Amino acid sequence: MAGRFVILVADSVGAGALPDAAAYGDAGSDTLGNLSRTVGGLSLPVMGAMGLGNVVPILGVPPVARPTASWGRMAERSPGKDTITGHWEMMGVPLLEPLALFPRGFPPGVIDPWVAATGVPGVLANRVASGTRIIEELGEEHQRTGKPIVYTSADSVFQVAAHEETVPLETLYAWCREARRILDPLRVARVIARPFVGRPGAYRRTYNRKDFSMRPPRPTVLERLAAAGVPVIGVGKIGDIFDRRGMAEDVHTEGNADGLRRTAEILGRMGRGLLFVNLVDFDMLWGHRNDAPGYARGLEEMDRGLPPVLAGLRAGDVLAITADHGCDPTTPSTDHSREYVPLLVKVPGRAGVPLGTRESFADLGATVAAFFGLEAGEGRSFLGEAQPVPGAIQNNR
Repeated sequence: MAGRFVILVADSVGAGALPDAAAYGDAGSDTLGNLSRTVGGLSLPVMGAMGLGNVVPILGVPPVARPTASWGRMAERSPGKDTITGHWEMMGVPLLEPLALFPRGFPPGVIDPWVAATGVPGVLANRVASGTRIIEELGEEHQRTGKPIVYTSADSVFQVAAHEETVPLETLYAWCREARRILDPLRVARVIARPFVGRPGAYRRTYNRKDFSMRPPRPTVLERLAAAGVPVIGVGKIGDIFDRRGMAEDVHTEGNADGLRRTAEILGRMGRGLLFVNLVDFDMLWGHRNDAPGYARGLEEMDRGLPPVLAGLRAGDVLAITADHGCDPTTPSTDHSREYVPLLVKVPGRAGVPLGTRESFADLGATVAAFFGLEAGEGRSFLGEAQPVPGAIQNNR
């Protein structure tokens, strides 16, 4: 019987521009490489030993002759560069067409019925904006008028920001559920509640954020695992991304360090199953704010937090570290970037091997499926290449 498969998604930690990056305005993006050069080098001894420097040139993280994990990178097959697109493709559901974008804000056909359904006294902004900047700009007016701040980005998102003392959290979440209902037919990927606290000039967003996602258009690997009796535990925003479909347990976190601590704790009690973790701070706190020093500190914090997770692995387990897109903090853009993502695969007691460039994020889902004895579906499993667990089914379709 297979053991545990652990996926750590370092949200937005890209590994170099994809061939079509220019079509997305992302030519030259390289989150890991550009970041390392901008800050004068990174110190990542744990991930470096696993082979991260073998994936992409990173100042301060040189390639190693014998990585402790298998290493490679994955290309995104779906059109897009957002969280939903990346995670769904990872779990075997590549998108066939892009999700809806609203670069000029949302039309009256969206805003008017939403205002009527929620009873809000109108909206502020309704344009593409940086979340932190729009809160600084309009937070005081929001608190004075009670009007929520509605904004979007280069991604398929409808974001609603509200101060926690002005709008109770459950009210904000209810508003977002109404928006989700209205936006489903338009194929908007996520409605995001963006609560914040503080005073004018010192507002800050909180970890009470909540995502209300579209349902995946086809069953994901997570749903197939659940149907086969394999437990799936989501940590961080994984439950939100998949509309909690296929989840046996959904664990909320407050940042990367908390996510890694909870991952190690869950491994201490977890039997057979998939543990799927999203570490969101890279994207939320530093990538979109073009905060290269903060991003670098976050990567080093992640590296320091990995040893307890690695120590929690046992014979028969597999750990994969990857990302869902890029968000290069060194470029003028504050949006996601169209990049390859790194892939590090640790199998306790086994040497690392090169996994090359995978043609789709779906190769990860195919590997998870194969590990638990299911048909791969979309993608090509790399379980055999990464030194398989004895007895696990290898399906390289």
